[in-house]
Amino acid sequence: MHEYRTNNCGELRISNVGQEVKLAGWVQKIRNLGAMKFIDLRDQFGITQVVVSNNSEVEKVANELVTETCISVLGTVIERSSKNPKMPTGEIELEAKQITILGKCKSVLPFEINSENSNVREDLRLEYRFLDLRNDKIHQNILLRAKIIKTIRERMDELGFCEIQTPILANSSPEGARDFLVPSRLHPGEFYALPQAPQQFKQLLMVSGFNRYYQIAPCFRDEDPRADRSPGEFYQLDFEMSFATQEDVFKVLEDVIPYTFRKHTTWKVPEGPFERIPYKVAMEKYGSDKPDLRNPLVIQDVTEIANKTEFAGFTGKKVKAIVVPNGASSSRKFFDGMTEFAKEELGASGLYWVKVEEQGTFSGGIAKYITENIGKELLEEMAKPKDAIFFVAGEELEPLQKMAGALRIELGKRLDLLEKETYRFCLIVDFPMYELSDEGKIDFNHNPFSMPQGGLKALEEKDPLEVYAYQYDVVCNGYEIASGAVRNHDPELMVKAFQIAGYSEEDVKTKFGALYNAFQYGTPPHAGAAPGLDRIIMLIENEENIREVIAFPKNKKARDLMMRAPSKVTEEQLRDVHIKLDLEEK
Repeated sequence: MHEYRTNNCGELRISNVGQEVKLAGWVQKIRNLGAMKFIDLRDQFGITQVVVSNNSEVEKVANELVTETCISVLGTVIERSSKNPKMPTGEIELEAKQITILGKCKSVLPFEINSENSNVREDLRLEYRFLDLRNDKIHQNILLRAKIIKTIRERMDELGFCEIQTPILANSSPEGARDFLVPSRLHPGEFYALPQAPQQFKQLLMVSGFNRYYQIAPCFRDEDPRADRSPGEFYQLDFEMSFATQEDVFKVLEDVIPYTFRKHTTWKVPEGPFERIPYKVAMEKYGSDKPDLRNPLVIQDVTEIANKTEFAGFTGKKVKAIVVPNGASSSRKFFDGMTEFAKEELGASGLYWVKVEEQGTFSGGIAKYITENIGKELLEEMAKPKDAIFFVAGEELEPLQKMAGALRIELGKRLDLLEKETYRFCLIVDFPMYELSDEGKIDFNHNPFSMPQGGLKALEEKDPLEVYAYQYDVVCNGYEIASGAVRNHDPELMVKAFQIAGYSEEDVKTKFGALYNAFQYGTPPHAGAAPGLDRIIMLIENEENIREVIAFPKNKKARDLMMRAPSKVTEEQLRDVHIKLDLEEK
């Protein structure tokens, strides 16, 4: 017989009655009924009830047990007199003949292992993550994560992709976020950078003649954390294809993503192709480049109509409106709550609204400014009786669009308008190649390695802010879950694209020397994308926080409380890599 176990805690059934077996796991619960003691023994596979009675040696060991002690139990499978139909093992129990303590546990735990996580402070959970991972819900999240990744690998293999690993110690390059730098011991004063993505390497693989590449790639970006973004590091399904167009990439995305979702969820997963929404349309209609299409509300421009009113809040401003079907029946408390939200959360000077009554008249909010003619226009173009209309106004288009987008999201939540248990995918296409930075400088909007629509001619003849790129995002339920592009594979075009963003040809040769050099040697057209694994898993598992699907996440301040990282290092370690610290005294 095996030293620790012959079976797991989830597999014994009534057919095993009479067998002598050995189980190992953790004590989840102890119930002492005097003459008998019952122990719920848990492992990754399930729970089996252990009964201790009429055995003084076993009782002696059992009396020492506390929850979460790791033990091995030798015993006989017997039929339970009081069966539990809710448990797969609920028809049997194990009559203990011997209990061996494999790992002692402190009598006082930092928190109850199988309690609701919402009742436990998150930083405490992360400090004791090894205990938190014993919680069945979190444990199953991590197991499902492994299954999802396996599914993706199998599907990519079936589609003819080859998995190739690329370096972790790479060069620093301007890809939109801060790099994590690694000092070199052998080359004083020089640094590696952890890759923000395998972008350059996968393009070089296409130059090398590989047809279809992919990997489950770790990526490192020194960004602030969010509920849907893990600080520091994340994983993505990185793939690239030679001799490929944008449409070829879409076919892969529209195959692999729904296939993966469908295999691991009971929610509705629509068939492809995904709805395609130009970036400009997404911002106008949804106020976001990652719209949640489960929300039926849309944003409409009513600047022309609004400026006909005598309402000072609209005068000389751009005005956006959202019509809420049958929203007129909402309470005054609801309208006041939305106004408060707009002021406090969105920084709006105000939120303006009206109700459309059954007879087509207007009431509430700014109704006194809606003349008969203006009301007629609103009814003809956007609203109907029993609707409510919300307005926001501003002087700058982009901030106004984003404000209206946030308002749309909040209205959808508060009115419970979102489709239930369904995934809605879309492709955001035609991203601007460039944007203005906060300093007013022309900068890349998305991926600097993208092919501009119209090629070199567009870069030479058009206003940079009017040039579109072959760039695209996949969005699901309000989350960006993949990003990609057709790559710029022409060295002359590459230099021109970077010059517009303020980089000289020498900068390109220095920062992207490998790509620039490789592009001189017969580069095939190529394109690809990178679905974010952590977000996909978060959506499949219906978690609101990405940390719930990562085994060892960092907290909101990018600290690993369990491993105590980041941490200080010794002077000797710093000398080895030729670094002196220059820290301000606190």
